[in-house]
Amino acid sequence: MEDIKSIVAKNITELRLLNNMTQMELAEKLNYSDKTISKWERAESSPDIAVLVDIADLFGVSLDYLVRTENIEETVKENKQKETKYNRRVISYISESVAWFVAIFAFIITSLITKEATFQWLYFVYALPIVLIIKLVFNSIWFNPRHNYFIISALIWSILAAIHITFLYFKINVSLIYLLGLFGQIVIILWSFIKKPKRK
Repeated sequence: MEDIKSIVAKNITELRLLNNMTQMELAEKLNYSDKTISKWERAESSPDIAVLVDIADLFGVSLDYLVRTENIEETVKENKQKETKYNRRVISYISESVAWFVAIFAFIITSLITKEATFQWLYFVYALPIVLIIKLVFNSIWFNPRHNYFIISALIWSILAAIHITFLYFKINVSLIYLLGLFGQIVIILWSFIKKPKRK
């Protein structure tokens, strides 16, 4: 079994290389000389506990991780996956925000150009289904497809509400259109019970 000094040396070296850092750069971050870093990586000496904590914080690993023989690449890969998931979530929210921005922009422009118009608020009614379509697309590509059932349900009801509100603006009552939503909801619930065959 490897001694603790060799394990620490190996882990520090691998973490430094995986983060594209030179011994000099690591030394500067820890306020040590590059010669000291070199000694640590050759297992000629070992950093004290306070420095190990600093190294763990710097590379985003646990202190326990530095003193054990674990697969560093797996941990780095997990961290990158978390970052990717976070970035995808942010991209999704930004895309949804664009739809609301367009609705606000259209509302302002229409209000400025036609002072007597009263239909501007409908832009926000139409923005909701568009936002849900964007959410559905991103959820299907990057996130949990099981959530699509909820998004599709919300999308159906928002489209029906948009149609109903639009007709109400012209003083036409089409409230029976919600029966389509009821039928659609039943289909979605039944669809959610369909199980995909497991791969062997």
